[in-house]
Order: sequence, then C-alpha cells, then structure tokens
Amino acid sequence: MVYLPLILLVIVVVILALTIITLSSFVGRKKEYFEKLASYECGVPIQDTARKNFSVKFYLIAILFILFDVEIIYMYPWAVVFKDLHLFGAAAMGVFFLMLVVGFVYEWKRGALEWD
Repeated sequence: MVYLPLILLVIVVVILALTIITLSSFVGRKKEYFEKLASYECGVPIQDTARKNFSVKFYLIAILFILFDVEIIYMYPWAVVFKDLHLFGAAAMGVFFLMLVVGFVYEWKRGALEWD
C-alpha cells in the first residue's frame, strides 16, 4: 500500500502518453515531401554525404574526455564527506588525483591532445 500513489501516477502517465500519441496520429498531417524528410542542419543545405571517415585522433580525444570526465565524477562524493574522512580521505584522494595528473601529463606529452 505504500507504493499505491506511485503506481497510480505511473498508470496515469502511461494512459496520458498513449492518449497523446494516438490523438496526434489522427490529427497530424501525413503528407510526406522532400523538404520534410530532408535532414535539417542549421539552415544550411545538404552538400555532401554524412558517410565520411573521421581521424583516429577524434576518437582518441573523445575516449580521453570520457575517461577524465568519469574520473572527476569520483571527486564529488569525496568532497561531500571530506570532513568525515580526515587524513585517510585526503591521502586517498591525493593518490587518486596524482594518478589522474600523471595520466593527463602522459597523454599530453604523447601528443594525444593535439588536434591537427
């Protein structure tokens, strides 16, 4: 019985979503034409195909961004409980941050962050 309001809310949301989708399929226009089906890119007409090869550097920078971004996410919970962790928490985060900086400097020296 504790979850009854939540279950009722989910049921109402599902019914409302299905109603909106059904009504929009009846009311909406179904005429398809080239301009409607063409992809829109900031008002610029399509000039070429989107099937182009990207440089490996692009993927490397994307992966490095995700890697460092995920590592920085671990600093937030540590900052929330910083006062409760005392010296051990500071030392653990110091080691973590040192490894983060060493990895960043290594990638920088290897030229992985250079965009040519």
